[in-house]
Amino acid sequence: MDFVSGHIGRERDIFELFSATFTVSEGADEGEIIGKFVDDLMTTTAKKDLFAFSAYDNGSLVGGAFFSRLNYEQDGRKVFILSPMAVKTDRQKNGIGQKLIAFGLDELRGKGVDVAITYGDPNYYSKIGFREITEDTAQAPFDLSQPEGWLAQSLTERDLEPLFGSPVCVDALNKPDLW
Repeated sequence: MDFVSGHIGRERDIFELFSATFTVSEGADEGEIIGKFVDDLMTTTAKKDLFAFSAYDNGSLVGGAFFSRLNYEQDGRKVFILSPMAVKTDRQKNGIGQKLIAFGLDELRGKGVDVAITYGDPNYYSKIGFREITEDTAQAPFDLSQPEGWLAQSLTERDLEPLFGSPVCVDALNKPDLW
């Protein structure tokens, strides 16, 4: 398994991975929504505000994860949110996603990112260091339909302390229907 950073030159394959994975797991409408979201992330987000990571097995793309900047205007820490992530349907439940996210988190640490946040299944993401938080710790950009899925972790040696201010996400994620 090889893990790589960046998306330049691989946009079409990454788009197809996310579209197909979400279509199979959530239906055609969700596949279209996530496909457009991924395309928007790759085409409209400034390089300094986006990290893309991919997993390859024997040269074939099997997983992808995006981390985009989540700016808390009254807080000096660098915060990135994991969204979305996907593992090819026939390769799920083999640890690829967890290894890919761990790779991404290590890369973020190396780039001086202080906090990683995600919004998803606590049982899955807790295996890679994410812990449930409330909006007292980190306000969400939009109302959360499942507040128990609001998760974060410190990427420094310090414990996670509350983030200050209202968050602003990148334009591609700044859509209530994605939350």
